[in-house]
Amino acid sequence: MSTTSPTSTAGTVRSITAVLAATGLGLAALTACGSSDSGDGSDGGSGSKTVTLVSHDSFAYSKDVLKDFEEKSGYEVKVLKDGDAGQAVNKAILTKGNPQGDVFFGVDNTLLSRALDNGLFQPYEAEDADLVLPGYRADTDEHRVTPIDSGDICVNYDKAYFSERKLAPPTSFDDLVKPAYKNLLVTENASTSSPGLGFLLGTAARYGDDGWQGYWKKLKANGVKVVDGWEQAYNEEFSGSAGGKKAKGDRPLVVSYASSPPAEVIYADPRPKTAPTGVAEDTCFRQVEYAGLLSNAKNPKGGKALVDFLLSKEFQEDMPLNMFVQPVREGAQVPREFTEFGPQAEDPETLDPAKIADHRDDWVKSWTSLVLK
Repeated sequence: MSTTSPTSTAGTVRSITAVLAATGLGLAALTACGSSDSGDGSDGGSGSKTVTLVSHDSFAYSKDVLKDFEEKSGYEVKVLKDGDAGQAVNKAILTKGNPQGDVFFGVDNTLLSRALDNGLFQPYEAEDADLVLPGYRADTDEHRVTPIDSGDICVNYDKAYFSERKLAPPTSFDDLVKPAYKNLLVTENASTSSPGLGFLLGTAARYGDDGWQGYWKKLKANGVKVVDGWEQAYNEEFSGSAGGKKAKGDRPLVVSYASSPPAEVIYADPRPKTAPTGVAEDTCFRQVEYAGLLSNAKNPKGGKALVDFLLSKEFQEDMPLNMFVQPVREGAQVPREFTEFGPQAEDPETLDPAKIADHRDDWVKSWTSLVLK
């Protein structure tokens, strides 16, 4: 899922640091799959058989799946990874008159209104749009974006810490402000990180416009620690992480993803029978990521084919063990390991994108003043 986290943010597929940072902060990188532009003049007048996907740093895929698309479509795909989701979206908006690519993937429901209001995308209804599960559909009148994946931003806990102290881990937002969990939680900055923003939105959804600030006052008084981004929170401050290069932190609670525990299992060597971390399921906020055909795309025909591919059953079933997100296509299967160790929350917090658009900036400003000053 996306950073501003989610996401998804959120990247190489074989690193716990990257796959869990779906939308996590990072430096811009460029990877090419295929050769430089050359073509037969058949693609929207561009003369190009190369199509470029712009995304956040945690976009990941299986090479054979992308190769299969290239062979079937005749297009060569370039992937431009442009930082965390917030950075990537802002840069795409600034360059929309002369975009870096043809398709953008990774704008999530916390940033969707910003992208749409700034005219980032042109209308295109994906080939299998009718197969998107109803709960994930958005912009259904104009079809400027296509839902691609979902994930839950949740508090994770270090099982060993709580077991050794015979202390029950927290299960809800309410638990986190109890004295038993004082000085145990680390979260990300809501103004710089998608998981941090998602956690803030989760509290706004739970406690409402009149209650979320009071909740954060209690959380601050209970010793919550705030750091810039997911990687610092998870790999440096969290005591349960196996992915960090530095010594483990001393905070057994961290804002991360519901998919973090399966990543801890799948990439461990040797692989444990159970996940070393757990999820406080009543702290989750549902994040959805979208893709769209960029306005002024140089290869719109290739871009449309690429959007179709991202929603295809082949790619949807490839995502879980690469980006640790859930597919949104009806009938797409999820690997057993993914569901066994990281099932989706049954009743996550959600907010209408329109409400996020109306309040996001004010919420972040108020949060910053309340928590960081």
